[in-house]
Amino acid sequence: MERKASRRVNAHLSPEHASPKDRPARLTVGVVGAGRVGPALAASLQLAGHRPVAVSGVSDASLRRAAAMLPDVPVMAPADVLAHAELVLLTVPDDALPGLVAGLAETGAVRPGQLLVHTSGRHGTAVLDPATRAGALPLALHPAMTFTGTPVDVQRLAGCSFGVTAPEALRLAAEALVIEMGGEPEWIEESARPLYHAALAIGANHLVTLVAQSMELLRTAGVGHPARMLGPLLGAALDNALRSGDAALTGPVARGDAGTVAAHIAELRAHAPQAVAGYLAMARTTADRALAHGLLKPELAEDLLGVLADGGNQ
Repeated sequence: MERKASRRVNAHLSPEHASPKDRPARLTVGVVGAGRVGPALAASLQLAGHRPVAVSGVSDASLRRAAAMLPDVPVMAPADVLAHAELVLLTVPDDALPGLVAGLAETGAVRPGQLLVHTSGRHGTAVLDPATRAGALPLALHPAMTFTGTPVDVQRLAGCSFGVTAPEALRLAAEALVIEMGGEPEWIEESARPLYHAALAIGANHLVTLVAQSMELLRTAGVGHPARMLGPLLGAALDNALRSGDAALTGPVARGDAGTVAAHIAELRAHAPQAVAGYLAMARTTADRALAHGLLKPELAEDLLGVLADGGNQ
């Protein structure tokens, strides 16, 4: 059943013309959860020739997003969205996804042969098992991108990597959908999804925290335009890190400047005590990685690690 349905889906997704605007609408698309992600993906699929037909949303913000990015697409209850769409995007928070899928399956909303796509980074296709048993075709397509909930998100999908997990029979369909949205498919095994998601959270979510904290400290130090100061520095640091990994490390920890690090800790304790724990944790991790890659000289590491240990105990 799954292989037969996957052949039908692949036929729908096979581009017949060079330009998306020349293609007939091939799949009707529904969105359950009009947060920042769902409307952007549906709008991208619309550009590829598919036809959004229904969206669900509860909050005023989600309804505004749906109206702005999917104009004239009717708002419906989740079960009604499934009744109208061949391809359904389940774009709800990770922790809400299992309950949503179970509820839709229990109420008979899932139709055999229907493509159910969730965008959770943490979950693979196992979370869709209740719907799969009802005949749905399960796909996990997670865009490795931060979303604003505005039309700019559609542009940012160009070249964006997607973490893709799907049954082997649906792999081509999953990859085709990602490509139609302008993305690049990256295959992630079911068992590796939590680690994959943790890696993205460390890189992206923690980056926002670090940058926001850095700007606050610069303002406290009297810098009038923290973002302007940090922009070139962080852009260069990110580029170097992506190109060279740990070899891009610079700064007092990688150099083993224990006195400078001690001064940092003292200033943070005086002016921003809430930042001390994060500084110490990142400095220790940086020191460990610098040592392991031969950047931090062992004879300098002892004093540095001593300062970090003392800083944590004061």
